[in-house]
Amino acid sequence: MTRPPTAAQRRVIEAADPVTGRLKGTEAQLAALVKRGLAFRHPRPPHDHFLTPAGHRIREAPPEPVAAVEAPAGAETGVFAARVGGEESADAGPARIREVHSAWQGLLELRRMTNPDGDADRPCGWERTHLVQAAALALEAAGHRPAGAEGGGYRVRATPQPEAVAVREPDPGALRACAATLEKAGWQVGEHTEPRTGVRYVLASPRRA
Repeated sequence: MTRPPTAAQRRVIEAADPVTGRLKGTEAQLAALVKRGLAFRHPRPPHDHFLTPAGHRIREAPPEPVAAVEAPAGAETGVFAARVGGEESADAGPARIREVHSAWQGLLELRRMTNPDGDADRPCGWERTHLVQAAALALEAAGHRPAGAEGGGYRVRATPQPEAVAVREPDPGALRACAATLEKAGWQVGEHTEPRTGVRYVLASPRRA
């Protein structure tokens, strides 16, 4: 998303059910929110629309000043992104902690709404198409420290294998803790060793059942 939602879209978001995130609005409004990644259409009848984790975050964020609505494309809009490790800025203050908690709760709700059996302990379709972000969110929400520009902390990266990410952490104990967190979050994990360097890493993929 390159721009914040319009005033009309924000009103639809703010009127969502506080528990389920269910939305009410015109077909055009709901379709626009889906296109922006702020809502999804439930695959089962009656095909209601619900907020995604990004939509939940916008609903819980304070209203933006009018001037921000006119911000040019590419300006900082405050869209949430899980830290995969290696970011130059890694503020871990109270505001960031609240953002991560809100995003994680939104993801659990997305699991309940989109998994056929309503299971919130198993990754959903969104996570399978956003593997790195999903794994990083699970780690950050559990309190693990992402690597900063200077190193130290976890790094989540894509791999050539389908539906698998690699998690690296220089501290062996912290690496095992990351593996335990992902396993608890519904991922299948296994520790591996780089053949050339001997460095240990975790390979993780979303559990299907």
